[in-house]
Amino acid sequence: MANGIPTRVLGRTGVSVSALCLGGWHIGAVKEEPEAIRIMHAAIDGGMTFFDNAWDYHDGHSEEVMGKALSVDGKRKQVFLMTKNCERDYAGSMKCLDDSLRRLKTDHLDLWQFHECVYDNDPDWIFEKGGMKAALEAKKAGKVRFIGFTGHKDPRIHLKMLSKPFDWDSAQMPNNVLDAFYRSFQKEVMPKCLERHVGIIGMKGLAGGHPEGRLISHMGLTAEQCYRYCLSQPVTTQVVGVTSMAQLEADLKLGREFKPMTTAELRAFEAKVKDEAGDGRHELFKSTKVFDGPHHRRQHGFAEGD
Repeated sequence: MANGIPTRVLGRTGVSVSALCLGGWHIGAVKEEPEAIRIMHAAIDGGMTFFDNAWDYHDGHSEEVMGKALSVDGKRKQVFLMTKNCERDYAGSMKCLDDSLRRLKTDHLDLWQFHECVYDNDPDWIFEKGGMKAALEAKKAGKVRFIGFTGHKDPRIHLKMLSKPFDWDSAQMPNNVLDAFYRSFQKEVMPKCLERHVGIIGMKGLAGGHPEGRLISHMGLTAEQCYRYCLSQPVTTQVVGVTSMAQLEADLKLGREFKPMTTAELRAFEAKVKDEAGDGRHELFKSTKVFDGPHHRRQHGFAEGD
């Protein structure tokens, strides 16, 4: 336990990381760069030492500002740093890696994940077009310690990734109370990950939507309730979006005071959302293309507005 924040082991890696992970998209949305850096330093001091990012977040700005924060006073050595590869082919993946290392001001990533596996052919593309070849070479060269993948669309795609001939270190997926009833990663993917010792990274804990998440804005739940539910699932870490010191302090408090929900509490909390959860109306990242990134839409030939 780092400064009161629980730590959990990330699957087969054997590495213990903080159970709350600082989200890279949100930190890149902080308007004033010095404030974003101040938030990141406070997160590290508070024990939130798993940092999330992606090559395409805010066109590279998220990685750049995180790199500035981690280049100060040896901060890089205090975090488990993850970013994501948006390409599927060999050359594009290598460029993603070089760009990310340069922006993040580091010589290696602790975890590199194939980002947004949200289209049915993404798993095949990653292996057929050379993306995995690039990842394996990067690991052999010491530029990447561990390899994983992410996606927010459909458990079937995650299961297809897990069936590929590779022992994944991690898989990132939606983890919120609505998920129990619609395209459930909790029920379909998490058990497979646990069987195969794949570290589970949760996201979309408030069901997405800005600035506060649909579980708060549309269903009247609190962030504390929602994240307690998330951390009561078999995840290694849950990504949280932080755009202010007040949000960070609330998340750190939640982590320090976390107690798992009992089975009765879990079922009672799920009952609060059951009537509206089953058709995907609040998990738009699963039921629509609204949350599909522009880079990945273009990659598959979809217009950004589709």
